Amino acid sequence: MQNQLGIIFVGILACATTAAFGQAAPATQTAPISNGQPAAVAQVAASNLTFDVASVRPSPPLDMQKLRADMQAGKMPNFGMHINGLRAEYIYLTLKDLITLAYKVKGVQVTGPAWLGTEHFDIVATMPEGSKRDDAPAMLKALLAERFKLVAHRETQEHPVLALVVGKSGPKMKESPGDAPPIDPDVPLKPGEMQMDTPDGPARITIDRKNGGATINMGIKGVVTYGMDNQTMMMHMTSTKTTMAAFADTLTQMMTQMGGGAGRQVLDLTGLKGNYEASLEFSLADMVAAARAQGIDIPGGGAGGAPATGAPVASDPGGGGSTVFASVEKLGLKLEQRKAPVEQIVVDSMEKTPTEN
Repeated sequence: MQNQLGIIFVGILACATTAAFGQAAPATQTAPISNGQPAAVAQVAASNLTFDVASVRPSPPLDMQKLRADMQAGKMPNFGMHINGLRAEYIYLTLKDLITLAYKVKGVQVTGPAWLGTEHFDIVATMPEGSKRDDAPAMLKALLAERFKLVAHRETQEHPVLALVVGKSGPKMKESPGDAPPIDPDVPLKPGEMQMDTPDGPARITIDRKNGGATINMGIKGVVTYGMDNQTMMMHMTSTKTTMAAFADTLTQMMTQMGGGAGRQVLDLTGLKGNYEASLEFSLADMVAAARAQGIDIPGGGAGGAPATGAPVASDPGGGGSTVFASVEKLGLKLEQRKAPVEQIVVDSMEKTPTEN
């Protein structure tokens, strides 16, 4: 899944911290990996596919109190990418998110100034008659070039990565036979369910308002369920019918979230080909600390951002990754720090402010 699901996870955190601390908010696709030497720089080609009409506006500030209240009331937030017929929406996405969608890469594969991950925008566009859903990335790429003056190129270089490998004692996961079915976007949503489009197809999300968890059905990539233990203040994630490649993608997203948007890509080097059930646990405090480090006010803290009474304390800045490493080892797997050739989208130049609508 791409970084656009990160904001949904922030919403889960909002509900989770409220459930844990018993208080309201303050009033206030795996990219191609080369086995050879770094490839020569290749300039990104411009596309002749464009939106008919597009409105680009800065997103209003995220109101965490309202987000939490809406989600607890069963009203799902309208974040991320939504393609409905000829209408394309990109809501509360950073420029980095938009680049990942346009070029079909992960956030960790975008190299550019830090503000790419801080400026949020809402884009509402209309595609030409006869357009297909698969045309949207090329149109978004053209829009970024026209309205934000984006100039970028692809470059393959060695980068630090985390290799997901089998441990010495072998895998300890339960096999989950059969492939997960794709999601049919035409099937009506269930009560309390929302749909978000991703480069891998639609995903459907249901929030557990009472217990501060959520279920994310990612179609062929399996189903992921988040929950929280109110006694240990640990978040639990369980995935079913997941491939190791999809599991590595989930770990990439999680480690990126914990790293304040600067995590490492996780590569599946296990050699395991089946579908599995996999469980992880990680510190709620570390996730909250990571979100706050990105300027997101997660409810549950005391005055001035101090921990509320009974609230867990983060182990160390960015230390949430340690709990993930330990959980991965319990599955009979291991995350090893390595370097590998990874394709990057290198931003040569881009404007913070788009041209007028």
